[in-house]
Amino acid sequence: MLNLLTRSAITVALAIASIGTSAPVTSAQDLELRIGPDGVRPVIRDRDRDRRDRRRDDCNPREALSIARSEGFRRAEVTRVTRRSVTVEGMTRRGPDRIVFANVRGCPEI
Repeated sequence: MLNLLTRSAITVALAIASIGTSAPVTSAQDLELRIGPDGVRPVIRDRDRDRRDRRRDDCNPREALSIARSEGFRRAEVTRVTRRSVTVEGMTRRGPDRIVFANVRGCPEI
């Protein structure tokens, strides 16, 4: 019994020591532990790649329409959506007009 306790104490001490030495490696990347039917699996995620994927479609057409209407456009409609821009056309006091937004968070006007 004493032999079993000694081995388990050494195993726990090694596990704690290995966590301390692996911290600098995981600071650049995030480490997740997923528990499933096949046991516990470590998953390393790259948050920069996740942000790049989300950043591309941050300006949705509804948001662009809302901003265009607040700028004075009537009967505004989205006419073109590309990877880089969202184009909205409508009527203003001066007649037909269009406004182009960047396809990033917040839909800034180009």
